[in-house]
Amino acid sequence: MSDENHTTDPREQLKDKILADYPRLGSEDKFTFACHPDVPCFNRCCNDVNIFLSPYDVLRMKKCLGMASSDFLNTYALLPVQKDMKTPVVVLRMNDDESKVCPFLTDEGCGIYSDRPWPCRMYPLGLAAQKDTPDGWRGDRFYFLLQEEVCRGFEEPKEWTVGEWIENQGIDEYDKWGEGFKELTIHRFFEEGGVLTPEKMHMFFTACYDLDKFRGFVFESTLLQRFEVDEDFVEEMRYDDEELLRFAFLWLRFTLFGEKAVKVKEHVIEAYKGKLEKKELFEKEPSKGPEEESR
Repeated sequence: MSDENHTTDPREQLKDKILADYPRLGSEDKFTFACHPDVPCFNRCCNDVNIFLSPYDVLRMKKCLGMASSDFLNTYALLPVQKDMKTPVVVLRMNDDESKVCPFLTDEGCGIYSDRPWPCRMYPLGLAAQKDTPDGWRGDRFYFLLQEEVCRGFEEPKEWTVGEWIENQGIDEYDKWGEGFKELTIHRFFEEGGVLTPEKMHMFFTACYDLDKFRGFVFESTLLQRFEVDEDFVEEMRYDDEELLRFAFLWLRFTLFGEKAVKVKEHVIEAYKGKLEKKELFEKEPSKGPEEESR
């Protein structure tokens, strides 16, 4: 692969490998799998793995643990930085020892099972497409099976269709929020070569992942004085993380990409127009000499 096409973004590297090497499955395709304490490999798969976290993953996990978003991110997240990353990446931090085991693993299994992230719910399935764009999927969207040597769950007789597994694992709610996030990460802005400044990358990260900090920005700044936001929506955002995340997606579409996802209040627009008119008038008016000033 030439340097021109090479990417250091770990998400893109994984996608390239999947597209090249993995058989493609549809929703009616079947596989056998089960995971429970009687499977010989139980708990062995949850170490030294790259688990990419979506904003909704972080929301669910930090609420489950009763943590503020900043504390969760500082404790349980890694933020890899590569020069060609278009948007921030958040990866679950494994324990910092030789085992590199997931910090939420217990002898009985996952300690946050009801709020485990999307990749853990999907396993042993994954989801990919040849190319996803702001207009939808380019090429076929497909599932694939991750058959790792350590996993003995495939020897279990329990049979599933892909669709049955998706329903059983509660994937739909995660996919709903994932679609909203995808509208940001594959926005036409990036397709056309746009690059976020460091300040906008930080804004993206804060609004999507550090929700408690973003809530402070929404309610402690003049934002709500400058934009039209339904009063009921405002009150929901004050206490409901999901509604706040919904607003975060709208806010980023407005502030990063110039979409009319959030409406500016009329008095703010008029004030801005007034400033522009004064600026234009000042620039057009010739400066007065000393004699004119003294008259």
